[in-house]
Amino acid sequence: MQDDSREQAVRARADLVTSILLVVLGIWIFYTSYQMPRLEARGVHPSTIPGLVPMILGAALALCGVLLGLRSYKIPSAGGWSGLVDLFKTMSVARVMACMFLIGVYALVLVGWLPFWAASMLFIFAFIVTLDLILTNQPEPVLRSLIWAAITAVLGGGAIYYLFATVFLVRLP
Repeated sequence: MQDDSREQAVRARADLVTSILLVVLGIWIFYTSYQMPRLEARGVHPSTIPGLVPMILGAALALCGVLLGLRSYKIPSAGGWSGLVDLFKTMSVARVMACMFLIGVYALVLVGWLPFWAASMLFIFAFIVTLDLILTNQPEPVLRSLIWAAITAVLGGGAIYYLFATVFLVRLP
């Protein structure tokens, strides 16, 4: 029973930290959406402005973050902070951080610097190699994993590009 209450305390503190991040992200999305051009000069109706949906989503995200924070604040959590620090030393957190890093590099560096199809293929390859070979308790054979990552990257990146450029008619960077 002691382990259950400790785990609940750690989760409550993790939820509290997450709620703060969600509120900040929601407010940032709302603010940047509000700053988008409203196109009044072109006679665009206020209910069809480009930033309306992101503003609503940002407000909803901030509200959900506040509700999560209130719920987690009410949960008794003696020793929750030390357990939360210990949680960051696990392989699961390392995988999540690596995924966030790879996604950030893809979105902020690769897309725009490389053609979209090449950036997508490189991202898929790096993602598979990182999670199959580096951040795993039981790594796959290296050659097999590299071949699998290359095949998946070429097929996946090519399919994504074809789908958006040809089927959905979206101009990609």
